Amino acid sequence: MNLIIDIGNTRAKLAVFQHNKLVHKQIASHENLLSFVKKTVKEFPLIKHGILSSVDIFTYQEEKDLRKLVQLTILTHTLSIPFKNLYATPKTLGVDRIALITAAVIEYPSENVLVIDAGTCVTFDFLNAKNEYLGGAISLGLTSRYEALHRLTAKLPLLKPNDANYFIGNSTENSIHSGVINGLLHEVDGVIEHYLLNYSKLTVILTGGDAVFLSKRLKSSIFAKPNFLLEGLNYILEINKTVND
Repeated sequence: MNLIIDIGNTRAKLAVFQHNKLVHKQIASHENLLSFVKKTVKEFPLIKHGILSSVDIFTYQEEKDLRKLVQLTILTHTLSIPFKNLYATPKTLGVDRIALITAAVIEYPSENVLVIDAGTCVTFDFLNAKNEYLGGAISLGLTSRYEALHRLTAKLPLLKPNDANYFIGNSTENSIHSGVINGLLHEVDGVIEHYLLNYSKLTVILTGGDAVFLSKRLKSSIFAKPNFLLEGLNYILEINKTVND
């Protein structure tokens, strides 16, 4: 069994895979991550290997504590990955994006794949049919857009995502909902359309915390896969297991 730890900008995810099948998943805060890991390892005693992916600062002591519980692989750009990385600055490519492209390689071999991860940020990552990662884009996520409007202005309220089934907002709150939600939807649809102009055969994957919310509203044809990043991390761990054995 493999333990997968994904530390994002706002929360952490734990997952357990057995024979490449997801058998357990839970959400944890950064503060209670270690206690959740201890509980998970106790619940699944066959866990031997683990992988950690973190976009946040992870201290040496936290790493040391985790290594007491599992044979730990930490995801960096130096690990073996199943694609050719053509990013101009490969050392700066986020570990979350490395995991997403790995999942695309394994699950959609020899295809042009656009992976959209909708969370705190929205990332667009493109893998071509030659198994080459070309890069993509980074934009503000849904919640981040609401927070930016509130924090960077004097009077606009902080709102949570809501159904904006209208385009013309007839109040300040409705105008914010229309601007944020419709703006992001048009952005995502527009990016997909741009890729389709150059790659007529294109598989589009939508994942991340806001994937379900967005997938119901996008015009483009997509595959919503909420566990795509976790699956990619598991694949990377399988490829690099021998390092810790």
